[in-house]
Amino acid sequence: MILACHNLEKSFGDQVIVRHGSFHIEEHEKAALTGLNGAGKSTILKMITGELAADSGEIILAKGKKLGYLSQHPMTNSTRTIYEEMETAKQYLIDLEIQIRNIESELPSLEGEALEQRLSTYHNLTSRFERDNGYAYRSEITGVLKGLGFTEEEFDKPVSSLSGGQRTRVSLGKLLLTQPDILLLDEPTNHLDLHSISWLETYLLNYSGAVLIVSHDRYFLNRVVTKIIEIEAGIITTYLGNYQDFARKKQMLRDARLKEYLNQQQEIKHQEAVIEKLRSFNREKSIKRAESREKMLAKIERIEKPVELSADMHLKLEPSVISGNDVLRVEHLSKSFPGQTLFEDISFEIKRGEHVAVIGDNGTGKTTLLKILNEVIPADSGTFTLGSNVTIGYYDQEHHVLHMDKTVFDEISDDYPSLTNTQIRNMLAAFLFTGDDVYKLIGDLSGGERGRVSLAKLMLSEANFLILDEPTNHLDVASKEILERALNDYTGTVLYVSHDRYFINETATRILELVNQKFVNYIGNYDYYLEKKEALTAAYAAPAQEDASVSESSASSGKLDWKAQKEAQAKERKRQNDLKRTEARIEELEKRSEAIDELMTHEDVYSNSVRCQELAKEKDEITSELETLYEQWETLAE
Repeated sequence: MILACHNLEKSFGDQVIVRHGSFHIEEHEKAALTGLNGAGKSTILKMITGELAADSGEIILAKGKKLGYLSQHPMTNSTRTIYEEMETAKQYLIDLEIQIRNIESELPSLEGEALEQRLSTYHNLTSRFERDNGYAYRSEITGVLKGLGFTEEEFDKPVSSLSGGQRTRVSLGKLLLTQPDILLLDEPTNHLDLHSISWLETYLLNYSGAVLIVSHDRYFLNRVVTKIIEIEAGIITTYLGNYQDFARKKQMLRDARLKEYLNQQQEIKHQEAVIEKLRSFNREKSIKRAESREKMLAKIERIEKPVELSADMHLKLEPSVISGNDVLRVEHLSKSFPGQTLFEDISFEIKRGEHVAVIGDNGTGKTTLLKILNEVIPADSGTFTLGSNVTIGYYDQEHHVLHMDKTVFDEISDDYPSLTNTQIRNMLAAFLFTGDDVYKLIGDLSGGERGRVSLAKLMLSEANFLILDEPTNHLDVASKEILERALNDYTGTVLYVSHDRYFINETATRILELVNQKFVNYIGNYDYYLEKKEALTAAYAAPAQEDASVSESSASSGKLDWKAQKEAQAKERKRQNDLKRTEARIEELEKRSEAIDELMTHEDVYSNSVRCQELAKEKDEITSELETLYEQWETLAE
C-alpha cells in the first residue's frame, strides 16, 4: 500500500465535504476519484498533498515514497522556454552530467592515488547516471512534449507567452518526467486534444507508479483505471473496475437501496394505519396495543431515500419546425491565417437527422469552421448553403448569447416567458444551478458556469439544426448524461466539435476528422472511427511527404466528397452481407447433397426408379448451383 486515508473529516462552515472517509491506493494501482461538481474531489487531493488540512483523520504516504500533484489550474509562469522548463524536471541528471564531464577533463592531469579516487567517483557517478536513464533524458523530454501536442518549432517559446491551457500541458509534462511514486492528477485531459489524450492513456497504462485521477472523461477512465473511489454527499465508497463497471454496480446498489426504502415506507404506512385503527376502537386494550406498536415503530432505523440523480431527469429537446432533408451543403471551403493553413477546398453535406461530430487535433480549424457556418468570421473561399426551413441553435465557447447584467433565472425567463418557475428551475437544476445560484449575475459566473447557462438556453431553443462547440466542457458526468439522452432523442440535426470520446461514442452517427487540411468521413461512432482510422486516413488524407504514387492516389481520393465515401462504405457493407448469404446457401445445399447421398443407400429408395431419378435430378441441380456459388464466394471474398 502506497497511500492510505483513514476517517477523513472536512467541512467548510455548514457544508460537509467528507465524513468518516477512508480509502487506500496500492502500489502501481490506477484509481479515479469521482463525484458531482462541488462534491469535494479537488479538496481531497489538496488534503493528501498537505495544501489543505483535514479537520480530523489520518493520511499516510508510505515511507520513502514521492508524491506528484497536478492541480486543475497550475501556475507555471516562467522566463524559461518550454524545453528549458521541462529540463528542470531532470535537473539532477543535468548536474550529474556536468560533474561527469568535469571529472573527465581532470583525469589526464591526475596520477597515483588521486587518480584512483577520482576514477572511483567517476565510476559511481556514471553508474548512477546510466541507472537513471541519463543518456536518454533529452529524447524523453522531446517524447513527452510531442505527446502532449507541442511541435519542435514551439520548444523555444517562452512559457510566459503561452495560454493557460498550454501552461497546464507544460506542468503535466514536467510532472510526468519527475516520475513520482504516486501521481495525483486533477482533470489531466482538460486542454488536451484527442491525440494527446490517447498518448497520455498509453503513458499512464505503462507508468510504473500509482496514479489517482480526478476526471469527468469517462472514456479515459474506462481505458486507464481499475478502481473508482466515489464521493457522494460526504460519503466515500470504493468500487473495483473501470468507469463502466462502476456505473453498473452503482445503479444496481441504488436500485436495491430504493427498493429497500420503498418496502420500509410501505411497512411504516401499514403500521401507522393499524395504530390509527386500534385507537379508533377506543378500548383500553386496543389503545395499549396501539401504544406498543408506536414504540416499536419509533425504534425502527429509518432508511434514507437514495438521492435523486439529476441524470434521472428526462429533458426534451425538440425542434419546432421540421427542416428539409438537405440541411447543410459546404462546397470548396478554405480558411487560412497568416502562416497557417487550416483547411482548403473542403466539401461535405449534412442531411436531416444526422448527428455529426467534428474531431481533430488542436489548432486544425474545427472551431473556426463552426464560426464560419454561423457567420462569426468569413471563409477565404468557397460557399455553404443552408437547406429549407433550417433554424440554427449555436453554442459557442465565448457565450456571446448571454447578457452579463442579467441573473441566471432572468436569462432563461426573459427569453422563454411561457415557462413556469418550476420548469425553469428544473432546467437549471439539470445544469447544476440550484437554490440561490439561479439569482447570480451572468457577469459574476465562471466560464464553465456560463457554458452551462448557454447549454440550458440552447435546449429550450426549439432550433432544428444545433451547432455546438465543446458542449461537455465543465459539465459533470450526470449533466453529460442528460445532454446525451436529450441529443439522442432529438429529431433535428446536430453538428458539434468535441474532445469527449465517450460523448461522441454515445451521440454521433457520423464523424468528420479534420486531418492534413482535409476532412475524412466515418459513417459511425467513435469506436467505428478507431477501427477504420488508419485505412481511411491513408486513402483520403495522406500527408504530402509520402511517396509520389501514394500522394497521387490520395490527391485524387481527396477530391471525393463524403457522398463517395458513404457509397464506398455502403458497398463494403453490401459485400459482407452478400458473402454471408452466399456462405449460408452453400452450407444449406451441401447438407442437402449429403442427405441425398444418404437416401440413395436406403433400399426403399434405390429400388424405386422414379424416386431415384427425382433425387438424381435434384443432385445435379444442387451441384450446378454450388459451382456458381463457389465462384461467387471466391469473388466476394477477394
